[in-house]
Amino acid sequence: MRALIALLVMVGSFLICYAIIHAQQQKEKQLVEKLENFSHLHQPARQRRQTPQTRSQAKAQLREHAFAFVRRLAQNWQGIHLKKVDYDLKMQQAGWPLLGKEFQMGLLVLAVIGAVLLGVMLLQPVWALVGAASGVLLGLMLMNIAIARRQKAFANQLGDMLTMTSNALRAGFSFMQAVEMISREMDDPIGGEFAEVMREMRLGASLEKALEAMARRVQSKDFELVVTAVLIQRQVGGNLAQILDTISETVEDRIRMRREIKSLTAQGRASGMVLAALPLGLAGILTIVNPGYLQPLITEDLGHFAIAGAIVLDIIGFYVINRIVNIEV
Repeated sequence: MRALIALLVMVGSFLICYAIIHAQQQKEKQLVEKLENFSHLHQPARQRRQTPQTRSQAKAQLREHAFAFVRRLAQNWQGIHLKKVDYDLKMQQAGWPLLGKEFQMGLLVLAVIGAVLLGVMLLQPVWALVGAASGVLLGLMLMNIAIARRQKAFANQLGDMLTMTSNALRAGFSFMQAVEMISREMDDPIGGEFAEVMREMRLGASLEKALEAMARRVQSKDFELVVTAVLIQRQVGGNLAQILDTISETVEDRIRMRREIKSLTAQGRASGMVLAALPLGLAGILTIVNPGYLQPLITEDLGHFAIAGAIVLDIIGFYVINRIVNIEV
């Protein structure tokens, strides 16, 4: 019973903290938008186009405050380099201004926080280990969410980037001039990625190597198609603008199909989340209504096996539902 209450308290604390931070960010965002809308009346057109970039810089500054503490802790931290995990590449994919060793230090901080929370509440070493593992999993989950959001934003910008590139080529620009224009005019993530391509080329890398490195960072099948088309065109020639127009139409069709699939599978995804959260919510309600009802699950050995089996089956069910509704296009 104490373990269940501790878990509920920890989850509730995380949710409350997230809600407070999110509400504060929304208030700041609304204030900034009001000020920007008022300032637009007195700004020339050229400065108005710079507003999205200013907003992204403000968000980057807010993230920088959150990462500053981790950077200070990781100054003398060498980190544990795993062969199968390149955290430096993961940080680039997530768009986080951190090194791999700094992210590992962040995971260590989350592990210590989780271990202290559960260890102090329950006064048992086993639950301290569970809290440490939960902190590490939370950090990895946030990283994967950031990577998925950045990849989605990149996919949504790809069609506009191809249209802009083909128009620039028809206007007489070279491909390198078109890339530089995209790095200046488009927002992150695609603008930042092409800016990184330009920086790598200034340091001596070839266009092929820079584009391949960008494709490895963004992990987009659509962009891999673009890179392949550009490299083939540079070797054998051809009308690159027309090729990019064809690829742009294909990318737009794929994005439209993904949105349709997402709308059709919305009920299945919602069912998976509800079924995954239902046991925990039901256990909390029963604990409040009838505290002694779930006591055998905590005190009896058979109850421990029942809890473990329920957790395993819940994870399996959520995984199966997620695999069914997650249709890759």
